[in-house]
Amino acid sequence: MFDFMALITAQSALAVFLATAAARIGLPVPAAPLLVVAGSLIAVDLVPLADVLVAALIGNLVGDGAWFYAGRKYGQRILRLLCRISMSPDTCVQQSQSLIQRWGGASLITAKYVPGVSLIAPPLLGALGMSLPRFLWFELLSAAIWSGGFLALGWIFNTQVQTILLSLAQAGGVAAVAMALVLGVVLVRHWRRRRALRALEMPRITVAQLRALQQQAVPPVVVDVRGSTGLAMAPQRIPGAQSYSLQELREGAALNFPADADVVLYCNCPNEASAVQGAQLLLARGRKNVHPLAGGLEAWTLAGHPVEAVVLPAEPKPSTAPT
Repeated sequence: MFDFMALITAQSALAVFLATAAARIGLPVPAAPLLVVAGSLIAVDLVPLADVLVAALIGNLVGDGAWFYAGRKYGQRILRLLCRISMSPDTCVQQSQSLIQRWGGASLITAKYVPGVSLIAPPLLGALGMSLPRFLWFELLSAAIWSGGFLALGWIFNTQVQTILLSLAQAGGVAAVAMALVLGVVLVRHWRRRRALRALEMPRITVAQLRALQQQAVPPVVVDVRGSTGLAMAPQRIPGAQSYSLQELREGAALNFPADADVVLYCNCPNEASAVQGAQLLLARGRKNVHPLAGGLEAWTLAGHPVEAVVLPAEPKPSTAPT
């Protein structure tokens, strides 16, 4: 116990910085429990609050800042990569888009508490063109709330935390618990991903099959389900496609589709997650012959087929009327 306490006490700021930065980059490091331990040590004056808090803020900024820069530089490609290499659910981009569409930069505060979304939100904001000063402001605010909350928990329950640490140390279990926490994070993420993949099991059609359908007497209805945030990131679509967000489909939007036409839905997300969800919503409403497009918009463009530009609605200008 004393060796462990001495190590954490002497290297508290460094340990918090490394753990927080690693967690924000996406590694399965239990940064939150470490902040709780640091908070308990702050309560008994073994660790300076300012050092730990600054280290946590910098760690958040380094990890999230790296993904924000990657999002600005590589756009949608980095988001697809993140959902593939992480063990978060494949709907993480869609969840992040919905959160950012509703809250803008303030979504960084909520995102830090949502598995998967915490990794996707910074690069998504970068891909959407958020300015660096605005990102820094919201990032520091969200990091302060997130870090301060776990430090406060350790401060409030410092007696209980130190009792647990003492019991573990006497049993030689501190390292084992740390490893168990890391393993637990990995297993939980893996389980979530497997569950998400099972939910996405549905036959797809290829771009070639879609082209064949378009040659029929009754052409298919092509539906773009990316939503406004996805359209802003890539303002183009398959010619003639109709745009319906998943939220609109959930709310029972009026669909002007011919009764005997096939419906093909596409997105630009890993495993066609949004397209599959949209197809499932239409099937639940009694629609027949509904198909997600394998590979989505990316597969369409890679096949060399034309796209049409999407005219995005202009943002409302500030009112100049007197108040």
